Amino acid sequence: MALDSEDEIKKALNIDSWRNLSKDKVVKFAAMMPDMGADVAMKIIEQFPKFKEFAVDTLNVLEREHGSTLDSNARSQERVHAAYQEIREVLKGQLKREDLSAEDRRFLIEQLMETGEKESEKDTENKQFLGGLFQKAVVGAGAVVAAGLVFVGGKIMVERGGIPRA
Repeated sequence: MALDSEDEIKKALNIDSWRNLSKDKVVKFAAMMPDMGADVAMKIIEQFPKFKEFAVDTLNVLEREHGSTLDSNARSQERVHAAYQEIREVLKGQLKREDLSAEDRRFLIEQLMETGEKESEKDTENKQFLGGLFQKAVVGAGAVVAAGLVFVGGKIMVERGGIPRA
């Protein structure tokens, strides 16, 4: 689909003005560039003289959000581990009682072991969450960088004689 006017591109992006080009729409815009006429692409690119600032701001927002999520996750994990530790302390205190039957003692030991297993599962789950979070952060940062490369690459292609069309 050839996009031959700024209005067509704005309509495809569902925006009224280039000032309304949100961070998520920059990536969509970048993906549309190969379908744009060279003159249209150049006119649009010229309207983004502060793209570097936009990209840096976007990366700063991603960094702050990622840091905030990591901090919140760390606090949550600390509470989980503290709760399991507290449960184990109570169970160990119960094990010190002299009046426990062998069955009661076995039950308390099983409970101690179960808390260790559950805490280990929670730790594994958290590591998987962090891995997914890291992957999302990398994808977000990569999208910003890719959009920047497309802008720069598009400008260079236009200056050298046009954007190849599919």
